[in-house]
Amino acid sequence: MPTKKLPARRLKPTLSTDFDGLADKALLVMKKRAEAMKIKGVAVVAFSPGANVKSWSSKMLAVGGKITGASKRDPKAGANCLAIAYAKAAEMADTKLDSGSGVRRPKLGENGWQGGAVAKVKTGLLFAAFSGAASEDDLIVSKAGLAVMASAL
Repeated sequence: MPTKKLPARRLKPTLSTDFDGLADKALLVMKKRAEAMKIKGVAVVAFSPGANVKSWSSKMLAVGGKITGASKRDPKAGANCLAIAYAKAAEMADTKLDSGSGVRRPKLGENGWQGGAVAKVKTGLLFAAFSGAASEDDLIVSKAGLAVMASAL
């Protein structure tokens, strides 16, 4: 018995299918902003579909060097800027507020530092975080990347 051929279904594009390209644009803007401010560090962007974070897609970019760098707190040990940026993103995933909002005490694994920005969009949540400078400067860089992603939706 011959099988009946079904018409091809067209999938509507979503942010998750276009995330890589949009993330690259946001990371480039964050890199340029950081370079203009003469700061080095790590930029992270992420997208989580839906209202609650159960999964996400993310990308990162080392800006001006390695993922680790000097630390004023402990010059011998240095700082893992990648870990700090993802800790900021993890805090935002739980609170759905910019990192360091102070709405609750930081949980184990979080640092409570400012420097990450989050936005709710129709299809989910967007996150951008930067680590490498003072929290206030990190936040400026993060907001630049978040604006790129949010404006595309």
